[in-house]
Amino acid sequence: MASIIAGNKLRSVNPILILAALLLCMWSPADARAAEIKIAAASDLTFAFKDVAAQFEKQTGNSIKLTFGSSGNFFAQIQNGAPFDLFFSADVGYPQKLEAAGLAEPGTIYEYASGKLVMWVPNASKLDLSRGLATLLDPGIRKIAIANPQHAPYGSAAVAAMRHAGVYGNVESKLVLGENISQTAQFVQSGNADVGLLALSLAVAPAMKNSGRYVEIAPADYPPLVQAGVILKSSRNKELANQFLKFLKEPGTLALMERYGFSIPKDVASAHGDSEMSPPH
Repeated sequence: MASIIAGNKLRSVNPILILAALLLCMWSPADARAAEIKIAAASDLTFAFKDVAAQFEKQTGNSIKLTFGSSGNFFAQIQNGAPFDLFFSADVGYPQKLEAAGLAEPGTIYEYASGKLVMWVPNASKLDLSRGLATLLDPGIRKIAIANPQHAPYGSAAVAAMRHAGVYGNVESKLVLGENISQTAQFVQSGNADVGLLALSLAVAPAMKNSGRYVEIAPADYPPLVQAGVILKSSRNKELANQFLKFLKEPGTLALMERYGFSIPKDVASAHGDSEMSPPH
C-alpha cells in the first residue's frame, strides 16, 4: 500500500517538476543576454539621451542607467573610481584627459556632437531678445543664470560669450551659478533668475519649449562646444558599451540628436547619410 501511495505522489509531482524545468530553460537564455551599462552624461543630454536610451533598450533588450551632471564633476568622480561604463562630456577635453591618464579605453573617444548656447527667458518676460547679449544690460534684470564655469562647459562658453559681447563686467554681480546646465535651466524656469544662458538641447525639449523663448548666441562668440563620449577602462561590459557607441552613429539616432539642436560632425553624418531633420523652434 505504501508503495502505491509513493508512486501516486511521484506521478503527481513529476509533471510540475518537468514544467518548471522547461520554463527555466525558456527563461534563462533571455535573462543571460540582458545586461546593463551605466552612463555618466553631461546635463545638456538630459532629454536627448532619455530618448536615445529608450530606443536602444527597445532595440537590444538591454538596459541603460543614466546619470546626468556637469562634465567636470564627472571627470573628478571617474578619476576617483566612479563605476561608469561610458562617459559623455560636453567638452572633448575631459575624455582626452582620461585617455591620457589610462582611465579610458584607447581609441574609443567619439565626438558625437557640437552643442549650442542660447539665451532663454520665460514667456511672461518682457525682455527683447533681439538685442542679443546686450539684453543682459537691461536694468530690470536682477539675476542671470549660467552654469558654473569652473566645471561646466556651457558655463565657460557663457562667460566667453559675455566677454566677447563686452557685457561681462557690467553683469558679473548678477550671475547665479547652477551646478550644471540643467540646474541653471531650473533657476530661470522657476523665476529665481530673469534670464539664463542655456544649452539649445534643453530649450527645444518639450519640458521647456512651450514655457519660454530663446535666441541662439552666435557660435563665433564662444569656443566650440565639441562634445565627446568614451568607454572607460573600468567598464565591466565593454562589448555592450561599444554597441551603444555604434548605436549613436545610426541614422535614426543622428536625426534624434539633431532634433534636440545638436550639430552632428560632418564625417559621421556623411558616413551614415545626411539627415533632413532640423531642430524645432
